Amino acid sequence: MVLVGKKAPDFTAQAVINGGEIVSEFSLSDYKGKYVVLFFYPKDFTFVCPSELFAFQEALAEFESKNVQIIAVSTDTEQSHWGWLQMEKNKGGIKGITYPLVADTNKTISANYDVLQGEWDYNEEGEMISTGTLVPFRGLFLIDKEGIVKHQLVNVEPIGRNVEDTMRVVDALQFHEEHGDVCPANWSKGKEGMKETHEGVAEYLSNH
Repeated sequence: MVLVGKKAPDFTAQAVINGGEIVSEFSLSDYKGKYVVLFFYPKDFTFVCPSELFAFQEALAEFESKNVQIIAVSTDTEQSHWGWLQMEKNKGGIKGITYPLVADTNKTISANYDVLQGEWDYNEEGEMISTGTLVPFRGLFLIDKEGIVKHQLVNVEPIGRNVEDTMRVVDALQFHEEHGDVCPANWSKGKEGMKETHEGVAEYLSNH
């Protein structure tokens, strides 16, 4: 399912914030007016996942300077998130991560963003039933200040994401919003944009 151009599915769930504080009603809608990078990862206490979590943490100050909130989601419990956050990095933990980790324990957030792996259905009571382990792919969604999805990327488990390119997409969206110009192939912050006209395309291509 492609969510780009659509309203980002809202959710309220338990989460761990500030590296160790469990909150019972964490909502995406609380961040309206900010850009949000919402990313899903498969499991706590795994291998590629902490490399991504720390990469986003290392870039957190730069994201925040651009009015971007980072939010991570997996189907683990809030207690699992909390336990992992208490473990030192050199022991396989993620101590030092400060942005929110959401506990999608009922799998509905992952299902609504269409990143949930596995086979499932609903019984007559409306409860989800599955035939295997349900964990999310590495899904990432950039949501604008109005709550609209502007970018999405989904990877299989072995392929970690490029946080620098996530930053580039944020820059491109904000550049377009500010200047109205569009961003051609391989655009990055500091490069010129392109007028969205035939003349603008011709001028840009003739100069590159």
